Amino acid sequence: MDRVSAFDEPLKKLLGGATAKVMAEHLGLHTVGDLLHHYPRRYEERGQLTALADLPLDEHVTVVAQVADARIMMFNNGRGKRLEVTLTDGSGRLQLVFFGHGVHKPHKELLPGRRAMFAGKVSVFNRKMQLAHPTYQLLDTADADEATEAVDAFAGRLLPIYPACKQLDSWRIAKAVDTVLPSARDAVDPLPLPLREGRGFTPLPEALLKIHRPQTKADIADARDRLKWDEAFVLQVALARRRYADTQLPAVARRPRRGGLLDAFGAKLPFTLTEGQEKVSKEIFDDLATEHPMHRLLQGEVGSGKTMVALRAMLAVVDAGGQAAMLAPTEVLAQQHHRSITEMMGELAEGGMLGGSDLGTKVVLLTGSMGTAARRQALLDLVTGEAGIVIGTHALIEDKVQFHDLGLVVVDEQHRFGVEQRDALRSKGKQPPHLLVMTATPIPRTVAMTVFGDLETSVLDQLPAGRSPIASHVVPAKDKPHFLSRAWERVREEVGNGHQAYVVCPRIGDDADDEAEKKSRKKAAEKAAEEDGEKRPPLAVLEIAEQLAKGALAGLRIEVLHGRMNPDDKDDVMRRFAAGQVDVLVATTVIEVGVNVPNATAMVIMDADRFGVSQLHQLRGRVGRGSAAGLCLLVSEAHEASPARARLSAVAATLDGFELSRIDLEQRREGDVLGQAQSGVRTSLRMLSVIDDEEVIAAAREEAATIVAADPDLDRLPELRTALSALLDKEREEYLDKG
Repeated sequence: MDRVSAFDEPLKKLLGGATAKVMAEHLGLHTVGDLLHHYPRRYEERGQLTALADLPLDEHVTVVAQVADARIMMFNNGRGKRLEVTLTDGSGRLQLVFFGHGVHKPHKELLPGRRAMFAGKVSVFNRKMQLAHPTYQLLDTADADEATEAVDAFAGRLLPIYPACKQLDSWRIAKAVDTVLPSARDAVDPLPLPLREGRGFTPLPEALLKIHRPQTKADIADARDRLKWDEAFVLQVALARRRYADTQLPAVARRPRRGGLLDAFGAKLPFTLTEGQEKVSKEIFDDLATEHPMHRLLQGEVGSGKTMVALRAMLAVVDAGGQAAMLAPTEVLAQQHHRSITEMMGELAEGGMLGGSDLGTKVVLLTGSMGTAARRQALLDLVTGEAGIVIGTHALIEDKVQFHDLGLVVVDEQHRFGVEQRDALRSKGKQPPHLLVMTATPIPRTVAMTVFGDLETSVLDQLPAGRSPIASHVVPAKDKPHFLSRAWERVREEVGNGHQAYVVCPRIGDDADDEAEKKSRKKAAEKAAEEDGEKRPPLAVLEIAEQLAKGALAGLRIEVLHGRMNPDDKDDVMRRFAAGQVDVLVATTVIEVGVNVPNATAMVIMDADRFGVSQLHQLRGRVGRGSAAGLCLLVSEAHEASPARARLSAVAATLDGFELSRIDLEQRREGDVLGQAQSGVRTSLRMLSVIDDEEVIAAAREEAATIVAADPDLDRLPELRTALSALLDKEREEYLDKG
């Protein structure tokens, strides 16, 4: 077996079909290499007991503990029996329960004082944590060869506990690892020798042996340091190659002309740009003036003026004879951008039209639900070059949409789009157009260096003058119902003072819910049940609007807005709300980004615990956009001690989006950020933490840039090329290539 193929060997050849099938289907492990990179998540020491008090509800866990007592209980008038076993670790207790024919063996084996490993799914019964019918392996008996081996392993060294599943316990995974561990000798080391020696890293084969079968805690630390570096370095090499390739692509330099459209727009602005907007605009204009495509990420706080910066970039490109396209994730947002941009530009957005400026251009909207005539005219304006700026949804990506000379693509809220969609729009230029990616979801620096590592980053972190602070409070509707009554009084007070309010709900309503929403609702209900025992379905726009109109907000002008309304109706509601003809807008998260109504000062978010941290921050950003102070009330029925309430308290405690993004990331699987959310494949990062390993990522990025600049095709580093192929599968490589 050669050095490369050892890691590519299918597991079913070595482990048997049944085990290999479970590993493939439930753990995503197919080859020897996959299993060797399936690292233990923690280690047990002899004499150390697992903290039973901290077990996560509804997750499959492995614990090492001692039997405190065991007893048979009869039920159904003696016809049924169950075995209840209580485990202890000195800090907490956990109950095991076995029923029917499954009682006999554990009743003989799980005697008080016995010590064993147990695996099962944590549930709650009668307010006690329990494992029902767990699998177990005794650690203090020599009744079987298997148990003797376990005792020897347990006595002799640190005991690895692997990420497991219901179908395959940690100790069975450990046995499978033992089978393939000799192949670790064949590991291809991706780190160039000077880098490896310069940083004093353990060789890769040794690191794999140490991570799976450590003798000491120092072994684990050595292995982790090395394996983290491998993951960070190989990913950063892939991104550095992408950045290098971009510098080799041709693009048309787009320089604004003096006295042109951009200058005319600047002259009519009724306010001064912030220092941050000026600085970021200069970075963008410098990029646009080069003859290779700009790849820039613009991230900024809610309300920091990203749209203004993007508009100035688009005007600069139009000045230089090109066209600019802005891709928005929803029709509501596309319409909002079109409306606000045409209002800001005034007669400059009416190029070629009666009353329009000679310096102006046409700004057109293109969405999937437009009427045939309007759509035909928009397409004609694009292909002839009559329209310098187009704002649209996914409809912009369709084959029939052709541009005269596409020079800039602006992607708003990048996290809502797949890379393929972004790439499809960029392919419509005669040469690769410049690219500006915007997000109002602040991204920690480490995530920006990984997920968006092929983009240069600009940050807008100051709010324009005149923006007001937003007071945020959690409203515990279940514990203190009078707080909710007071929330509605506050809405009435805001409206009485001439302002407007939003009420946000997680779903639309039974008669408008589609299958996807119903599944999502079921999942949300299950999550709520896990966290606080509540199984009520999420509140709905249509139901809440009706209740408020008849009760707490009777007499106020209330309208609804949700994603399944007719586009013209949505636009009409938003226009009337913006014009002050609607007092309270009851909506789903369609208002999450981009909606700008300065007179709206209050927001009540129902079932706020069902939203993520970043989403709550986005929603809150819809108020406090004018001179009057904003108010955001987070209504929740979650228990005070639940993780859901902790999330809400974190949001209420700070308006710093970057701090909240860190909290958000800590509470989610990093794979959501690094894997499917961006590339559609499972994340390749198993050891590296994008929260904690900023120094590793930054250092790896620097080393990768140096190596790729000297050897872009890695001709002199075949081992690194091999590791790149292994770590970044074909789909993910294509994602990076599309960038």
